[in-house]
Amino acid sequence: MNKFIVRIAGVALALLLAAEIIPGVVIDSLLTAVLGAVVLGVLNTLVRPLLILLTLPITIITLGLFIIVINVSMVGLAAWLLPGFAIATVLAAILTTLLISVVSIVIERLGKD
Repeated sequence: MNKFIVRIAGVALALLLAAEIIPGVVIDSLLTAVLGAVVLGVLNTLVRPLLILLTLPITIITLGLFIIVINVSMVGLAAWLLPGFAIATVLAAILTTLLISVVSIVIERLGKD
């Protein structure tokens, strides 16, 4: 349970950071960032595996790079579902996804010590 809370907090922190440094990303409050992290967690648990399975041929042809498109889509879908969380451009969604990935990797590496 602690690992789950740390991951949610890390993604929420990444979303808040994205709202501060990436033009086109808007998050109204801390609560919106936490809810955005939860929504992303649910989408990544339920929808992402199905999308990966359905797009497996494209993913194989692109040597796995299509996974980036799926990840960006998950962030865009989370922004669409959650009021108070908006992403204006595709570039902003890509940068937000990359920032979330980097923060998640750092948190996971720190948690292994």
